[in-house]
Amino acid sequence: MHGQILAQIYTEAGVPAGVFNVVNGPGMVGAYMASHPDIAKVSFTGQVSTGKTVAGLAAGEMKYVTMELGGKSPCIIFEDADLENAVDGAMMANFYSTGQVCTNGTRVFVPEKRKAAFEKRLLEKMAFVRTGNVMDMNTNLGPLVSKVHHDKVMKYIWHGIETDKAKLIYGGLGKPETIPQGCEDGYWAKPTIFTDCTDDMKIVQEEIFGPVMSILYYKKVDEVVQRANNTSLGLAAGVFTKDLNLAHTVTTKLEAGIIWVNTWGESPAEMSVGGWKSSGLGVENGRRGIEAWVRNKSTLIDMNGE
Repeated sequence: MHGQILAQIYTEAGVPAGVFNVVNGPGMVGAYMASHPDIAKVSFTGQVSTGKTVAGLAAGEMKYVTMELGGKSPCIIFEDADLENAVDGAMMANFYSTGQVCTNGTRVFVPEKRKAAFEKRLLEKMAFVRTGNVMDMNTNLGPLVSKVHHDKVMKYIWHGIETDKAKLIYGGLGKPETIPQGCEDGYWAKPTIFTDCTDDMKIVQEEIFGPVMSILYYKKVDEVVQRANNTSLGLAAGVFTKDLNLAHTVTTKLEAGIIWVNTWGESPAEMSVGGWKSSGLGVENGRRGIEAWVRNKSTLIDMNGE
């Protein structure tokens, strides 16, 4: 829908036909475009496995590629962090857009000493989550995008409860109890919080792409940095602390292409963003993002001759 609407806007604005095109179709259409010799650049946003396939097809024709893929990003709360801001950041990192954001900080690391205070304030603030029609400005949690995706998220929540044996402190299976009249047919999922999680749990290791937060506890800074980096993905990370020196020290060690300090998700147009590891290739936005869409040409003219 976004592409169709953008095409309509461009047409109404007078952009010549053929400058911007929308081609709809299944995966085979995308594969054809990615490997077609007349297409010089391929940019893809989506899950890691599909991105690797698209990049492989493009590489066969030596195309330029930009890949913005999945993540399992760490959100690290330090002992000195402002509790209100840290809880707000963790909620934004997990429940914005019903968790359907690739940069979500779904691994929330909290110091053991702040376990009780963090969980208490988090549960208090969950009362302000309001399900409803996403066109209503009072709504801050909408449904999932499709039945297929809804069923996938439910399987992860079930796995977290029954197999991982994580401690469920909010949400779980089923629909939210506060769905407004007229919105009942949406693919709803409860915002869900697991705590006492461990690094080897499936819900901690794999991207769920839904409103599911996993809280993990740690004792030392070096420990949490090592655990935060213990993933094949490296799209984003966040740090909450009042100590700017600590923030600088930790951000230089985190293996992620996008890092926020005392906030989550802000990406101004001038800020280049892209993933490390299996989370992508290249960057979007900023000057470097623009340069990814042009080809360099170097020309030298010898003016010494007659």
